[in-house]
Amino acid sequence: MFKYKIIDNFLNEDDFIKLNSIKLDEISQNSIKIYHNEIDRDNKIITNSLDQEIIKGLHKNYHAKAFKILEELNYEKSQLYEYSDFTIIKTGKNYRFPIHDDTPNKILSGVIYLSPKINTGTILYDDKQGNNKHTIEWKRNRSLFFSRRERESWHSYEGNNISDRIALVYNLMTTQIKKVYEIEKKSYILGNLRWRLNPHLYNYFKLYF
Repeated sequence: MFKYKIIDNFLNEDDFIKLNSIKLDEISQNSIKIYHNEIDRDNKIITNSLDQEIIKGLHKNYHAKAFKILEELNYEKSQLYEYSDFTIIKTGKNYRFPIHDDTPNKILSGVIYLSPKINTGTILYDDKQGNNKHTIEWKRNRSLFFSRRERESWHSYEGNNISDRIALVYNLMTTQIKKVYEIEKKSYILGNLRWRLNPHLYNYFKLYF
């Protein structure tokens, strides 16, 4: 299975409380709501759906921490960093996202579990067929980070059929996609084509691609 890093109590108490106090829209049990935000290395907001000061505060408080994790997991990709993505994702209790390996512009993929107290964490697999399933246990303020690899970093997530699931997705990003494939020693042409021919995942990730 691919390398990953788990850190409990990733957010400080003030930020954890602040994020959990944000009023999010009600959703149906099978739907998803995305609150997408991006900020560059110079602290300039690229796009936001939350208060800009919240995004700037998260970038200030956690960039060094996340970047160090990226250096540990994939130093070469750390040289490609351009901007950060802070996205709150709320999914209904019966929502399921399919097995995938993340888009190549995510040089570090991260998630911090916000609420509720009990839900389903991230599910990791050896392959796209779902073999050797391993679930990272859901725990509030627990983070999971990994640096994706084409057709290797297979994972998914889903609700627990009891309550909505709210998480902060924290990704370090790049636009240098060809260099990502060079580092991974994978085909840029085939990889790019694969993502664009997968309508479900491409539609979900098109904000990032």
